[in-house]
Amino acid sequence: MRFRPLRHGLAVLLGALLVADQLFPPPLPGHDAGQALLIVARDGTPLRAFPDRKHVWRHPVALGEVSPLYREALLRYEDRYFRWHPGVNPFALLRAAGQWASNGRIVSGGSTITMQVARILEPAPRSLAGKARQMLRALQLEARLSKDEILTLYLNHAPMGGVLEGVEAASRAYLGKPARRLSHAEAALLVVLPQAPSLLRPDRHPAAARAARDKVLQRMRGIWRDADIADALQEPAYAQAVREPLLAPLLAERLKKTAAGRPRVDTTLDAQAQQSVELLLADRLGMLPARVSMAALVVDNASLEVRAYAGSADFGDAERFSHVDMVQAPRSPGSTLKPFLYGLALDEGLIHSESLLADVPQSFGGYQPGNFQQSFHGPVSVSEALTKSLNVPAVEVLERLDPVRFVALLRRGGLKLEFPKGGEPNLAVILGGASTRLEQLVGAYTAFARQGLAGKPRYTPDAPIEEQRMLSAGAAFIIRDLLESGGPLGRAVESGAGIRRGIAWKTGTSFGFRDAWSVGVSDRYTIGVWVGRPDGTPNPGFFGANIAAPLLVDLFNALDAGPPAPRTPPPGVKQERICWPLGTRAAGLDERLCHQSRLAWTLNDAAPPTFPDRLRGGEARYAIQLTADTHLRARPDCHAGPLETRPMARWPAVLEPWLDENLRRRALPPAWAATCAGQARPESGLKIVGASDGEILRRSAGGDAPLLHLQVRGRAEQGKAGSPGPGAEVVWLVNGRPSARQAAGKGFEQRLAEPGRYDITVLDDSGAYDRISLSVR
Repeated sequence: MRFRPLRHGLAVLLGALLVADQLFPPPLPGHDAGQALLIVARDGTPLRAFPDRKHVWRHPVALGEVSPLYREALLRYEDRYFRWHPGVNPFALLRAAGQWASNGRIVSGGSTITMQVARILEPAPRSLAGKARQMLRALQLEARLSKDEILTLYLNHAPMGGVLEGVEAASRAYLGKPARRLSHAEAALLVVLPQAPSLLRPDRHPAAARAARDKVLQRMRGIWRDADIADALQEPAYAQAVREPLLAPLLAERLKKTAAGRPRVDTTLDAQAQQSVELLLADRLGMLPARVSMAALVVDNASLEVRAYAGSADFGDAERFSHVDMVQAPRSPGSTLKPFLYGLALDEGLIHSESLLADVPQSFGGYQPGNFQQSFHGPVSVSEALTKSLNVPAVEVLERLDPVRFVALLRRGGLKLEFPKGGEPNLAVILGGASTRLEQLVGAYTAFARQGLAGKPRYTPDAPIEEQRMLSAGAAFIIRDLLESGGPLGRAVESGAGIRRGIAWKTGTSFGFRDAWSVGVSDRYTIGVWVGRPDGTPNPGFFGANIAAPLLVDLFNALDAGPPAPRTPPPGVKQERICWPLGTRAAGLDERLCHQSRLAWTLNDAAPPTFPDRLRGGEARYAIQLTADTHLRARPDCHAGPLETRPMARWPAVLEPWLDENLRRRALPPAWAATCAGQARPESGLKIVGASDGEILRRSAGGDAPLLHLQVRGRAEQGKAGSPGPGAEVVWLVNGRPSARQAAGKGFEQRLAEPGRYDITVLDDSGAYDRISLSVR
């Protein structure tokens, strides 16, 4: 019974301590916006450090990420009984007090690591009251945290000189390496540094730092091998100049906004790849005019993780809009959408890789596109139209697919196009008449390496994988093959502005030379490059092929130099012979209907025919009758002799003026026999073909003047004989002046040397005529 008051007193004291502990908890590190933030690469390399409100740099690190040598030296030198005491070591305190009393000064400290953490978290004056407060806080910390958690707090918050806190920040700043790779000498140096961080900084006081380090090394005898200690004692206490890490600065700023109070954000970036990209961009600054910036994005195809991110050309050059992140900025994509157009048209069954298209001046409901070089190629295949980035054939295919559907299919695949307020999808969208962002474009291009699945680039390891079906696996394979080698036809000729095999690539230039693009796909990476002025002003002479593509080449050479892996066509993809002008399979086709044979990629057993003629009706196949002896054209009502029937294949009317002589002999019917001279030709009228009325031709600075290729087509007027007939001549007039008198079936060429309006007229002897007006700008 006599101990009951004592027990009651202890219970009251313990209760009071518990209440005080709850009312006055230790100030553990908070998760507020004012704390330091570190953005790191996938291997832990710091990309950028954002200091806290006190401008302190801190690189968060886990206990297991620090070298065991450092942990051993820390516990041996600072607090060898750390694992056993409750936060305060009374024997160490008594020893320190005795030394102080005997010497009149502090000889050794009695603070445990837990007490040091308490002082770091809540600085207190160096007095008996301050020491007592530290001890109470240390007991509170021990009650709340495990030993490893307390040790981790010390590793991350110990003062290391200047604005540096924590062993990882010090190791990176002074030694240029992560704390997990510390040597014996380096570990000893960083252990002693918090004792007097200003006086022992190895970058400012190397002699003092070395002397203090050697004390730690001597204390480690019996723990470390004597040979290791001897070697460590020979090392100088060196340190590099302390500099703020600055890799991928714009991505770091972007991720900072989503850090949500975390002290560290891990990214997917590869530090070495990031450095290579930034060096390659910096190397090109000298050849760029003022205010021109660059951006580049490198995505791993397998994981969709971003390996390098450069949002501007030079983060330190304000004149180049250094803080404008062009990875995220909406810009006109130029011709970079063409691969998706042809891939989607393949999936819709509209084309195969060698479908016949017309690269000639045409008007599509009043829209009159021209090519970048203002020249035309006549009959071209899909593969040629894509690899040469021809505009008119792309618009022709888009008209068949429908612009609204095209934009919707892109959106389904994750590529969202942005239009001006009130704007809607139209034919101009394929030539850059909308805007998108580099990261979306690169994500969409990954579909060509991922069996048609496009993905959203991932910047952090915990970001979910988001992928959408952009194309079928077959269409993605075919388009990648066309971009890489030109397809079955182009593989016979090596080409490509220095791009090596294994890279499927496409360039783009927006209207007015405002944006230059190049996007490439290899087995390993998809890389996108943008060059231009962030303020949207033009860069005359800067286009994708001459400014963005060479940079893309260098990026692939630096990051992905391995040979391409062999690829096998997926199910549904095969090579077949097709015929022009019909566009269908050569197998089983009358050879007289096959004017040209080509080896094509086909998808899902579809070999669709050439698009219907835009200028004249009627079937692409028709039959004519020829005299048995002279093989001239005739009809039973005007020729008494025997006749034979010949099948014919008709080329699109806009392409007939562009056929060479050999093709013309095979493609066009022969002349009428003399007895049938008044019969009409099968074409549908006296009409100029090869150019459209109201067409605008643009001449690039220093380029050749546009050269027109025109033909005339005759028709039988009501109540008149067919015109023009055999041997008939027509007169061509340019701006009212006779330019040529020649046979009706012969093509007319006119070079438009000066800018302005041109009225071109053709008439025959019967008075029939046609006229078109053109403008050259």
